[in-house]
Parts: sequence; structure tokens; C-alpha cells
Amino acid sequence: MTTRTSGETTETTPEGPGGIRLQKFLADAGIASRREGERLIQAGRVEVNGQVITALGVRVEPERDQVRVDGRRVRPVGRRAYYLLNKPKGMITSASDPEGRPTVVDLLQGVRERVFPVGRLDWNSEGLLILTNDGNLTYRLTHPANHVAKVYRVKVKGSVGEEEIRTLRRGLLLDGRRTLPARVERISSQVNSWLEVTLYEGRKNQIRRMLDRLGHRVQKLKRIAIGPIRDRGLKPGEWRRLTPEEIRRLLEGS
Repeated sequence: MTTRTSGETTETTPEGPGGIRLQKFLADAGIASRREGERLIQAGRVEVNGQVITALGVRVEPERDQVRVDGRRVRPVGRRAYYLLNKPKGMITSASDPEGRPTVVDLLQGVRERVFPVGRLDWNSEGLLILTNDGNLTYRLTHPANHVAKVYRVKVKGSVGEEEIRTLRRGLLLDGRRTLPARVERISSQVNSWLEVTLYEGRKNQIRRMLDRLGHRVQKLKRIAIGPIRDRGLKPGEWRRLTPEEIRRLLEGS
């Protein structure tokens, strides 16, 4: 690697095709997803061989280079781990929280592997969440180009009309960019409405924001499926290992 120092950080430019990208190494080691790994790098929290790295594109040799995040040594992962959790409300979807709030990882009592959540469910949302240290699976489930379906049951304040449902299906503008077409089915509609919404992308608070645009506040949101994975018997706060067949189907998109 070639480096140049500016202040207390070191910007590094990649050399040659050897090794793997630093953010992929972090994902494979179970530290963070590739996208979150990029943010760690740009924030100056990652060191390679004693030098702080802030530029993306750096490649490392896992068996030769010493990588640290926040001062802690990161080692290549040996065994892959895959867990399915039914997230309850009132927890952060993160491996840690600087404010000391409870996280979904806190629920995995007895799990020795260091795993991280794939995607997010916000504080007030609940439902199925996968945690793993497999960066390839994380990429498969979160990259927008893969269009992995996530299914949600949503309780909405007020009655949602047919034209509003058609608008949700077509997509609407959020932050200047149109959402992908979604499947939206009405389950029931009385004083309030229950909808089943299937998304093929994962923008922050997407369902809540889409319905807010139409004047309907989400009162309850629960994810009931991730791709082919469902589990009606898993109670809030409970978790289990994914089966080999479930892992295969997630990786192959079947």
C-alpha cells in the first residue's frame, strides 16, 4: 500500500489486484455490512498495520495485514453463523449503541460468534430479522439490484382508499427518487386499515414515509417474511439458527 498522511489520518490508495477490499474484509469478519464498513473507514475508525485508513478501495491480505476497528484487532472469520430473530419493539437494530439502548444482539444470549443484523427494523417496528457474519449473504439480501422481497403487515390510521393503494403499488417520490413498484394488499378496513406490503428495496423507514405522504400514520409494523423465510411460531424476542436449506435458498434466491 502507498500512503500519504494528512493531520492524524492516513489516506491510502489501492495497489495492484492482490488481497481483498478492506470493507469486504470487515464484512466477512462480521464487523459490519459492506456499506457500514465503508462508513467506518471514512470516519477514520479503521487501522491497517498501525495506519488510520480513510480512503475506500484499499486492499488487504487477511493473513498478513493487521486490521483494527476502534483499536480492536479484527481477525478473519472461520465459522459462518446464521440466525433468525423475531425482533420486538423497543430495540435498536445494531450490534451496539453509543447511547446504551438495548440492541437486537443483546437477545442472542449464548451465541459465541460475532454477528450483525442484515438490514434494519426501526425502534417501533417488529418482526423477522437475520443476523450473520456472512458478508456475501448480507450483500445478497441488501443490495438494491437483487430485489429481495420483504413482506410486512401494517396497521394504518384511517381507511386507505383504492387510489391510494394504487399509488403505493406504482411508487412515489421519496427524497427526489421514486420508490420501486410494491405489492400492496388490503387485509381489512374499518376505522383503521390493515395492509400487507411487499417491498423490493430497503430505504430508511420506507413504509412509514410512504404512508405519511398519503396522510396515514402507521400504528403498527411487523415484518413477516424475508425472501423465502417465514416463521409464525417464533415469538417476539426468540431466535433460532437458520437451517442449511434456508441458507441455501437465501443465497441462491430460490
